[in-house]
Amino acid sequence: MLAKILSSAVIGIDAYLIEVEVDIMPGLPTFTTVGLPEASVKESKERVKSAINNSGFIFPDDRITVNLAPANIKKEGTGFDLPIALGILAATNIIPQKISSNYLILGELSLDGRIKAVKGSLPMAIAAKTAHYEGIIVPYDNGREASVVKGISVYPVKTLSQVVNFFRGFSQIPAEVTDISAIFDRNDKFDVDFSEVKGQEHVKRALEVAAAGGHNLIMIGPPGAGKTMLAKRLASILPPITFDESIETTKIFSVVGMLAKGQALITKRPFRSPHHTVSDAGLIGGGQVPRPGEVSLAHNGVLFLDELSEFKKHVLEVLRQPLEDQTVTISRASSTITYPSSFMLVAAMNPCPCGYFSDPKHECRCSYQQIHRYRSKISGPLMDRIDIHVEVPAVPYRDLMEKFNSESSENIRNRVSAARELQSQRFARSKIYCNAQMNSRHIKKYCKIDDASCSLLESAIDKLGLSARAYNRILKIARTIADLEAENHIKIDHISEAIQYRSLDRSKHLT
Repeated sequence: MLAKILSSAVIGIDAYLIEVEVDIMPGLPTFTTVGLPEASVKESKERVKSAINNSGFIFPDDRITVNLAPANIKKEGTGFDLPIALGILAATNIIPQKISSNYLILGELSLDGRIKAVKGSLPMAIAAKTAHYEGIIVPYDNGREASVVKGISVYPVKTLSQVVNFFRGFSQIPAEVTDISAIFDRNDKFDVDFSEVKGQEHVKRALEVAAAGGHNLIMIGPPGAGKTMLAKRLASILPPITFDESIETTKIFSVVGMLAKGQALITKRPFRSPHHTVSDAGLIGGGQVPRPGEVSLAHNGVLFLDELSEFKKHVLEVLRQPLEDQTVTISRASSTITYPSSFMLVAAMNPCPCGYFSDPKHECRCSYQQIHRYRSKISGPLMDRIDIHVEVPAVPYRDLMEKFNSESSENIRNRVSAARELQSQRFARSKIYCNAQMNSRHIKKYCKIDDASCSLLESAIDKLGLSARAYNRILKIARTIADLEAENHIKIDHISEAIQYRSLDRSKHLT
């Protein structure tokens, strides 16, 4: 007898529908799975057989064929265990097929019939809603994650027998309901704060500008100056993540299985800080079965690269495309997958191998060749894509002993959020969310400057030898500084401050 159960799988961060077709015919006992199954899918027959027997049902001693359609797309993961088991039970008339065909079903089976969590339940719930299914049956631990999708009933289950009794009408499964507003209200606290940072006021200002406009930033200074400490506090001044951004980010964490048990949504902007030994595949994404890398896990958040010059040069070079396009495309022989990667790049590095080049209180022991080799790991094109360059000097003793706390992250975040709100209104009809994402058309429309500002900018470009990309980035930064002051027009003061944030373009830093 033939039975059909509806399930789902993920390509990239989006789900597509899978029909699990089960055919049971008289013959020698065999269990065959077709439809380009990966090893984990092929192994499901052992889990399914044990789960059915240990749940009190009879596994048929006949010829069983399972087809995962469409058959031209490779299937992976353990989420097909439950649909296959229910397909076998429907083909043997244990459960009514007509009722089961109204639900999208996914879950991994234990040998005793318990249902374990799977990856990607959020995008699968979105796919079920789009296909107008009556509901989706997910593992209990995935219930909250899937229930953030409104407009579809989510039924979290713990055991195979519970699902069978539900379809046979012997019991009911309460639908999971998640209060989205309560989730966001409980997650606005941070463990670190800018009030804890002594001194470095100009660096805090640069970080505020970067946060307000979504600009990339690099800090360069001697060891112990506070670069890492400042970068880790950047997340505390970023504007709150919106619901749409939260869904996008959660989908990425969902497909890689990085959501905590029972977690419904990512409600804080991600802060990813990979070690400098990371590979290009770990940073960008890839592998035999492509999966997102750090640049995608940092989507709508911050990617912090500490000790930038210690990263392998070819690893840094692969950042150029995602920085420009806000997406990463991974091509393999069987498929091409695109992941979102709209993130703020924040980097920190020493000025030389010993760390004390240009430090007035420490003598640099590095030769010219060593400094040049050290800095040449960061190419010109990559540096050109970093909007804000800021030098971080050592903190004087007087600042360290200051009794008064600095301005709190909450106050800075309020200004940043107000500036982002202006940008949201400005770009309401565009597919961009902050000044850093403006293209040439937007710059021409929203970054008009007067004659005095034009003269200052022309002089700076001639002296510093700035590229066309750097010119555009100065205008974007100036627009953000004006937004922080709630100014409609860019003034010469805004241009002057923006030019100061291109300090590494000076010829003395390129030697």
